[in-house]
Amino acid sequence: MPRRRRRPRPRRPGSAVATWDVVIVGGGSAGLSAALMLGRSRRSVLVVDGGRPRNAPARHMHGVLGRDHTSPLDLLAAGRAELTRYDVAVESGEVADVAGVEADASGPAGPAFEVVLDSGERHLARRLLVATGLRDELPDIAGLADQWGRGVALCPYCEGWEFRDRRIAVIASSAANAHQAQLLRQLSADVVFCSQGAVLTPAARSGLDARGIVVEDRRVVEVFADDGGRLRGIRLEDGGEWEADAVFVAPKAVPHDDLLRRLRARSMRQGGVDHVLVDEDGRTSVRGLYAAGNVVGSRSSVPWAMSSGSLTGAAINADLVDEDIRNAVDARG
Repeated sequence: MPRRRRRPRPRRPGSAVATWDVVIVGGGSAGLSAALMLGRSRRSVLVVDGGRPRNAPARHMHGVLGRDHTSPLDLLAAGRAELTRYDVAVESGEVADVAGVEADASGPAGPAFEVVLDSGERHLARRLLVATGLRDELPDIAGLADQWGRGVALCPYCEGWEFRDRRIAVIASSAANAHQAQLLRQLSADVVFCSQGAVLTPAARSGLDARGIVVEDRRVVEVFADDGGRLRGIRLEDGGEWEADAVFVAPKAVPHDDLLRRLRARSMRQGGVDHVLVDEDGRTSVRGLYAAGNVVGSRSSVPWAMSSGSLTGAAINADLVDEDIRNAVDARG
């Protein structure tokens, strides 16, 4: 069997432009899952990854079938290793610029994108997938960020089991976090809900009271730890304290969607944040431009991000097949 060739790639900054079927920006669960589907469809793919996954502070991930209680970084390393058998290249770095370009007579028909890396390398792509994730903006409470990924968590499904039957404090960003406290009450009988001034409906307060969840209306001003850095509790505005083994919050999820906006993808405000709109296949309003994972949805589940990337990767391949058919028909005249 003849050996399969990889597409030519630049070897130094400023060298010749390489052309790929798909460039994927973001090498997290969504981006690598899309690359896997595309690579298995014999597409040439470049993944550009800045190395800052959202769940990097977490020592373990949970609720991921076959990978429960393992490092999220180990999952990504395993994913990269799996891609080596396909025509997929992974570059570490950032995208400095991106633009839509017109295809010339020697290139692929249809839309194309030019991607410039911070190294100076330039790449052309028939399709562009952005899977750059999001960042979590934590409430401005002293000590909270220091405990993020250790004693401070977001998701009851991802981290709740590890704090079962322990002392849990839920710090609200809004009245909706009362439901977060109810989910955690399923795991522990010792839960305090810190309202932070949020106005609870009578039904919400009644539900908290009925299940033995303490409602604390004094504001939390600090999360404090012991000398070894282990979470000890929360401090209130009047100096009062609650001892806690875990603190759960609901940070504001802000998508890393600068590249999508530069290409003028349509967005809509949802939950106080502008999100780029995609259809069920990950298509944006810009022809040939796709997005997958947390950059277009704030769900924190690794399996959801993997599913989003996998489905979008398959959709991109189908789109390219349609274009290949048109090109073949045109070539026959």
